[in-house]
Amino acid sequence: MKSFNYGNLFKSSTFIKIFTSVLVSLAFFYFGKHWSDGYQQLIFFNSRQSPLTSYKNPKVSLSPNFNKSFDLSSVINDTSQRQSLSDPPLASFPPPSDLESPPPPPPPPPPPVVQRFGIVDENGIMADDFEVGDLDPGVVENWGSANETEAGEGSGGGWRHVVKKFGLCPESMREYIPCLDNEEAIRHLKSMEKGERFERHCPEKGQGLNCLVRVPKGYRTPIPWPRSRDEVWFSNVPHARLVEDKGGQNWISINKDKFKFPGGGTQFIHGAAQYLDQMSKMVPDIAFGQHTRLVLDVGCGVASFGAYLVSRNVLTMSIAPKDVHENQIQFALERGVPAMVAAFATRRLLYPSQAFDLIHCSRCRINWTRDDGILLLEVNRMLRAGGYFAWAAQPVYKHEAILEEQWEEMINLTSLLCWNLVKKEGYIAIWQKPLNNSCYLSREAGTQPPLCDSGDDPDNVWYVDLRACITRLPEDGAGANVPTWPSRLHSPPDRLQSIRMDAYISRRELFRAESKYWNEIIGSYVHALHWKKFKLRNVLDMRAGFGGFAAALIDHKLDCWVLNVVPVSGPNTLPVIYDRGLLGVMHDWCEPFDTYPRTYDLLHAAGLFSIEQKRCNISSIMLEMDRILRPGGRVYIRDSLAVMDELQEIGKAMGWHMSLRDTSEGPHASYRILICDKRLLRS
Repeated sequence: MKSFNYGNLFKSSTFIKIFTSVLVSLAFFYFGKHWSDGYQQLIFFNSRQSPLTSYKNPKVSLSPNFNKSFDLSSVINDTSQRQSLSDPPLASFPPPSDLESPPPPPPPPPPPVVQRFGIVDENGIMADDFEVGDLDPGVVENWGSANETEAGEGSGGGWRHVVKKFGLCPESMREYIPCLDNEEAIRHLKSMEKGERFERHCPEKGQGLNCLVRVPKGYRTPIPWPRSRDEVWFSNVPHARLVEDKGGQNWISINKDKFKFPGGGTQFIHGAAQYLDQMSKMVPDIAFGQHTRLVLDVGCGVASFGAYLVSRNVLTMSIAPKDVHENQIQFALERGVPAMVAAFATRRLLYPSQAFDLIHCSRCRINWTRDDGILLLEVNRMLRAGGYFAWAAQPVYKHEAILEEQWEEMINLTSLLCWNLVKKEGYIAIWQKPLNNSCYLSREAGTQPPLCDSGDDPDNVWYVDLRACITRLPEDGAGANVPTWPSRLHSPPDRLQSIRMDAYISRRELFRAESKYWNEIIGSYVHALHWKKFKLRNVLDMRAGFGGFAAALIDHKLDCWVLNVVPVSGPNTLPVIYDRGLLGVMHDWCEPFDTYPRTYDLLHAAGLFSIEQKRCNISSIMLEMDRILRPGGRVYIRDSLAVMDELQEIGKAMGWHMSLRDTSEGPHASYRILICDKRLLRS
């Protein structure tokens, strides 16, 4: 065996090849390092980590030339020139530190912020967390005051004049209520001594509203609830008369650009909260928010009584006539409190029998004993069996001769009505209505006022004169046996069976089916359209049925109240609505509604137009909707496809922004949803 020879190793060709490869590699590394110092380098992962932590905390190191920029063309040209020359010695290259690098460029702009406007995100993926922005009414300037019309082909083959653009009404109509401001009809009244001028006197057919009611100068988006309970913009209700007349009674004041509402009233100057506490202590069974859910406040002022009952789970309908303090109801609605313009005069109010758990009158300036007590008999009709009447007035606590005489008259009248004076304390007297007819039937024959005829319908209220008789209570106790709140909201009431309607299935099944239907729909609105982000407070359901829409809003905890309108063209479901603990009113949509302009945030109409088009002018209904809707307010119309073209045509002429959507049944269903937004129009 030969010994290993190191001299032969160095002379072998294999060794020479290996040694040459190492030298070439070192040369390339040296040139590459110095050459690349002038250029941006790659990002390298640092592998100098323990194998136990490298997968959890990977480290990244950046090239020293990161974020530098260079002229690529000059580099290429310089390289080509160098290749054409003989290689200079390495020593002729200046060190990298002597090279002048160009100034760093400005940082790149940040990526654009993705704005979400629908339910598809920036990657085209359906998303549930999209944002719904506040509606900008998009002020439209130079709208004009004249209507623009053109001839079009009618549905019968003839020609008709189509309004392409409704003009703005005169400035004098900013607070216009058509059926209460009909001066010509009022001048021709035979008598006004009983308050007839404050009742409905609608314009003749063809003489109604045909323009868009203007907003006051400087109108602003209303302050949202609950802040609106205590303050509203002066520019939205620019009337200071109440401040002059009632400022000393703690009703209302002006502070810079706002009206402030301290919460007082004529008989509760120290505040409504203290006043309500006093009533609760006087009669604990009133139990606000449980036994007492619905209240009628007569002669409400700026509605502080009702405003402070909201926090006690009580809905209060505040009413007052459009008299010398003509903007009381406008203030109430601007504050976000349920209210209507109404007067005790010669006709029944538009609420059903046994509607309210408590009726309140604080210095309401009504002579309850006139005409053999006919006005208090109307209170008795609307008061629920076992309900309370609270009267705060001078005859209760003053001892002047004329006031003591008025007190005696009140005591005698309430005794004839079988009311029980439960408590008299300070400024307040509280009576309770009986639970059944036993007291009435035990009176001596011929006692006045008599019981109403058995054929009298106490729920028939549309243009019905007051009756000087005592409304009978149902023998089965219906109306008196409603559960406490909130159980009553979903309990089918006994008066459901008295509704006159064509029904092939049980009314209780209809009641539950309607509740389930609207609960699912409102659930989809809350989920897909983010209704909870809308600033909804005052809502009007134009065809309410059993009140399922309003009940669903409560179930989904939307902080709003709903006035449920029952059209005269359908079954009278008002008793059921009130037994559920909801507010409602009877109305004929062929006529204007008794409220001020710009008082509702949302109008909801389900199946209304396909029914009313047979008897009403659709343009008149839409113009009335525009009058009572606030700029920036919304309209949801669910109706048959057959009426949608005409509705969109009218909405466009009123300057509304509209979108037509499919219902949950899909594109082949016969119904559609028309969603409209009212814009702010200026001339």
